[in-house]
Amino acid sequence: MSGKRYLFFVSLTYSYSILRPLQDAIWQRGDEAAWFIEDGCENWLRNDEKQLHTIQQVMDYNPIAVFVPGNWVYHFFPGVKVAVFHGYAMKKRVEKIDDHFTIRGWFDVYCSQGPSTTPYFKQLEAKHGFFKVYETGWCKVDSFYNNGTTQNTNNNFTILYSPTFTKGICSAWDLYDVIKKIAEKKPWNWIITFHPKLNDPELLDKYKALGSQFENVSFQRGNDGLNTFRKADVMLCDSSSIIVEFMLLDKPVVTFRNTNPGDYLLNVLNEEEVEGALEEALSRPEHLMEHIHNYTMHHEPHRDGKNSERVLEAVDDFITNYKGKLKPKPLNLWRKFKIRIKARYFRFS
Repeated sequence: MSGKRYLFFVSLTYSYSILRPLQDAIWQRGDEAAWFIEDGCENWLRNDEKQLHTIQQVMDYNPIAVFVPGNWVYHFFPGVKVAVFHGYAMKKRVEKIDDHFTIRGWFDVYCSQGPSTTPYFKQLEAKHGFFKVYETGWCKVDSFYNNGTTQNTNNNFTILYSPTFTKGICSAWDLYDVIKKIAEKKPWNWIITFHPKLNDPELLDKYKALGSQFENVSFQRGNDGLNTFRKADVMLCDSSSIIVEFMLLDKPVVTFRNTNPGDYLLNVLNEEEVEGALEEALSRPEHLMEHIHNYTMHHEPHRDGKNSERVLEAVDDFITNYKGKLKPKPLNLWRKFKIRIKARYFRFS
């Protein structure tokens, strides 16, 4: 037993389904993992998972690496800071560089997912010089390929509605009446989940009420990854990176005013087109399914269930060959000061 210790930094609820396959890989090695959950984030830990409740406990735990699905981490935590991402690169706004590629100066290692991310991250690695990029595949999807069937086993078709939170792109305001109307007239089941950053109380209450009004509508605040995806046949969405995750299960997606549509989607521009597009998606047209396969392979070619192991191997390689040998990270003094204020932690040793 090597006794290595790793830390998971959780600031939003989507982190649990991303990090648990990585935790399984750590345990299979005979090593330890612990979770640090930011204030305000829901605690979904199981009884067999270890939580560190304070920053001082993290410092004492002294992990060799900290895995982060989000955009930031406490810079003073011990260990190599590893970005494992909360989704795939999606051009939510075609006029902008995807936020997926923003370099903020917090991370030592980026674990890229495939051809859609690795080449550009390698360019950024050469430009900045203070981090290394490893193509590992996304640790979250190990569970997609290691857990048997991912198909819906219910008798009725099920639609998953999971909009993005991005202002000006989110479809939740536009599609409420559409979803209500379809739920009234069609026998389809609905699962409605919202991104944790989509937090409009009035909107949430309206969709929760649908779950009370119709037996075929279920509203759940968070999306639990594979456990949610396997219950659905088709996704209704807009421009969220969750689209790629769902299509990895060989399932079609209908999008409403997607900002970067392609032949792998059934994209509609008007509310009255949604129902017909869902009907078409449920029929799984051969040409559509072929385009879905090609598109998802561009994002995630690693489908052997060993992405998490590759992430751990990347950390080992970085510690052995690069730690302490790269250019220093940007000082980011003002950001670091604000983070220490937020954490109320001012020890420097």
